Amino acid sequence: MSHVFPRHTKADLPVAVTGDGCYILDRSGKKYFDGSGGAAVSCLGHSDPDVIAAIKAQVDRIAFAHTGFFTSEPAEELADLLIGKAPGNLDRVYFVSGGSEAMEAALKLARQYFLEKGEASRHRVIARRQSYHGNTLGALATGGNQWRREPFAPLMIDTTHIAPCYEYRDRREGETAFDYGQRIANELEAEILRLGPENVMAFVAEPVVGATAGALPPVEGYFKRIREICDNYGVLLILDEVMCGMGRTGTLFACEQDGVAPDILCIAKGLGAGYQPVGAMLCTAAIYEAIETGSGFFQHGHTYIGHPTACAAALAVFRKLTGGVADQVMPMGEKLTTALNDAFGQHPHVGDIRGRGLFRGIEIVEDRASKAPFDPKRGINKALKKAAFEAGLICYPMGGTIDGVSGDHILLAPPFILEDTHVGEITDKLNQAFKAVF
Repeated sequence: MSHVFPRHTKADLPVAVTGDGCYILDRSGKKYFDGSGGAAVSCLGHSDPDVIAAIKAQVDRIAFAHTGFFTSEPAEELADLLIGKAPGNLDRVYFVSGGSEAMEAALKLARQYFLEKGEASRHRVIARRQSYHGNTLGALATGGNQWRREPFAPLMIDTTHIAPCYEYRDRREGETAFDYGQRIANELEAEILRLGPENVMAFVAEPVVGATAGALPPVEGYFKRIREICDNYGVLLILDEVMCGMGRTGTLFACEQDGVAPDILCIAKGLGAGYQPVGAMLCTAAIYEAIETGSGFFQHGHTYIGHPTACAAALAVFRKLTGGVADQVMPMGEKLTTALNDAFGQHPHVGDIRGRGLFRGIEIVEDRASKAPFDPKRGINKALKKAAFEAGLICYPMGGTIDGVSGDHILLAPPFILEDTHVGEITDKLNQAFKAVF
């Protein structure tokens, strides 16, 4: 009998014992291709010798030093490298242990920033429906994932949500993609005015929506209009790149492709590539200066922020990403998309194949013509996950794609080290799963 508290008490999970490039092997010897990188985490695969060596070397020196007393060489060097590549005026890095912590820190920093500036009424957060920003209470309240939020609603801060940029379902007939994006973006201005600009502190969004909507990219011009609205009303733009950042969409920071830079940006997952729990919140020089010239103390913190071993691992990962590995994302992403379209583009139950780089989503429908989803009671996403796993493919299916209840999709986020033969393996095994389910 296990004494581990699992994610699902009815699950009977195999034991992972070995990582081998893009593969995980369980105790029975079965080999699984990691087509989703876990949850878009394992961008370098599971056995990178340079990252493993960096972790061992750091542990040999010092594994942990509390940031209330010390900084560390890996943290300082990694922060310098991140800021050297970061867009806009991002200037400071706050290291944490994961995405939820990064988002929680971002929300608290946004609030303290306005307190330090003497704008204490600014506390309201606006986000988007069909978003996900983490599982801590502040991050969960910010996200628009209904089934995750519902049980804990009485404990959460009051957040309002506008429409996502969901071209496949929401662009009107005869409307250009650009005009659609402007119309949807303008919902932010309407909501700021409804709440009162003096009360709004931040707008939060994923540049490419991950788990909740399945690699959902914005249309051209959408985020530029969002940035403009935030600037007009003095609202901070917080971009959540926990899942879509660190090269996953084809550029180091996902927002680069939309020509915008945030006031606060959050990364995790691909930053540590799964080798250590690590994440980071980046903020502009102006935000940091407000704290530095004010109270001088960010009233936040966790025991393991800036963990030297985690930062050493992330430093090694970052060097690999910027040393050429991330350059493979765009061309391999195009090959994967072509293969997915060839295999499933005309499938009667595939409505949309979308995404950027090696961050791809397949939206499942009951009827292609009407875009009607399957009845949620069918549990299509769960059946696809199980069938793919049995075929030896780890992918990331989810339900509630459309409104938190209806809709199914599959998220693919394979390691950046995948090769041409792996692309065929993904489509072949996914095809096995489709045949089993449909």
